[in-house]
Amino acid sequence: MKKTILFLMISFYINISYSQEVSCDDLLNFITEKGYSKGTLSSYILDSSWLYKVTAYEYEYKTYVIAEIKKNEYSYQTSTYIFCGIPNMNWRNFQYGSYGDSNSYGDRFHKYIINYKCNCD
Repeated sequence: MKKTILFLMISFYINISYSQEVSCDDLLNFITEKGYSKGTLSSYILDSSWLYKVTAYEYEYKTYVIAEIKKNEYSYQTSTYIFCGIPNMNWRNFQYGSYGDSNSYGDRFHKYIINYKCNCD
C-alpha cells in the first residue's frame, strides 16, 4: 500500500512538472488574445537601433510585455520575446521615464523590463 501511494505521488509530481512548461509561442498567443492592451510603443516613437515595437498587456492583474527586437541595427527582421510579471511602476517608468533616467528607450528597457523574460520554451 505504501509503495502504491508513493508511486501515485511521484506520478502526480511528474505530471505537474511537465504540465507547467509552456511554449513561448503559446504564451504569446494567449496573452495577445486574452490580455488587455495597456499600450504600445512603435519604432518611430522608440527611435532605437534595436527595439522595434513594445506592447504591454494585463492579464489577471499581472503585466506582460511583448517586445519585437531587431536582428541587428540595419535589419527589418525582428524576433519576438515575452516578459512576465513586470511591476506596473516598471512599465510606467519604461513608457514615460522617471527622474534621472536616460531619454533612451533602449536604456530604460534594460533597466525596467529585460530582467523579466518569461521562463518558456
